[in-house]
Amino acid sequence: MKFGLTQQFQCSYLEQQQEQLLVLVTDNNDELDNQYNYLLGQGFRRSGEQIYRPHCRQCSACQSIRIPVDSFLGSKSQRRIANKNADIEVFTSPTTKPEYYPVYEQYINHRHNDGSMYPASQSQYTGFIECDWLETLFIEFYLDKELIGVAVTDVLSDSLSALYTFFKPEYANRSLGTFAIMQQIKQAKLNNKTFLYLGYQIDACQKMRYKANFYPHQRFIDNKWQLITKKST
Repeated sequence: MKFGLTQQFQCSYLEQQQEQLLVLVTDNNDELDNQYNYLLGQGFRRSGEQIYRPHCRQCSACQSIRIPVDSFLGSKSQRRIANKNADIEVFTSPTTKPEYYPVYEQYINHRHNDGSMYPASQSQYTGFIECDWLETLFIEFYLDKELIGVAVTDVLSDSLSALYTFFKPEYANRSLGTFAIMQQIKQAKLNNKTFLYLGYQIDACQKMRYKANFYPHQRFIDNKWQLITKKST
C-alpha cells in the first residue's frame, strides 16, 4: 500500500491547530474493501472514496475509538435516551435515498455553519457519503411517518463503522447522536460484528465528546488499542 501526505490546513475541530492527513494512494479499487478492513483497525477512516488518518506533527488529539459491542451494557443516561425515543421507528436501507439529502442540508446548515462542510450541497453529500467499493447501511429514524434522521454506517467483515449521523435540528433535544450509536450497536450485534467504530474522539472538542460516553471502549493511542473501562475522574 502507498500513502501520501496532504498539505497542512486549518483543523476542523481545534481552532489553534493545523491539520495534516495521511492518505491511501491507489489506482485499483478491487482490493480497497479488504485494505480498508485492515486500515480501519490501524486508526484510518474514510470520507467518500478516500481513506485517511490524521498525521499532525505537533498534535495527537484525534484518537480512533471503537466499541466491543458484546461488552456494551449502556449507562442509565443512555437507557433514558432509548426510552425517550421509543416512539421512533427504525428502518434500514442498503442504498441512499433522495429524501436523505434535505435532512442532511438542514443539519449541516443549522448545526455546523461554522465548519468546513458549510454550506451543504448535493455534490458535497454525494462525495462524502457514497462509496462504490464498500457496502453501506443507512439506518433511518422515523417519527409519525416523518424521516427525522439517518445514521450512515459502513459494513466491514468484522465490524460496523459509523460514518456520519444527521437529523432535523428541531429534534436536537432527543439526543439523536447517542440514540444513533445505540442503534448501530444493535445492528452490529444482530450481524455478529465484533466492533462498532465511531471515528475520532477529540476530548478537547465539545461536539465530539459524546462518543466517549460508551463503555467499555477502546482508543487507538501510540499505534495500539487501549481498553477504557470507565470514565476517568
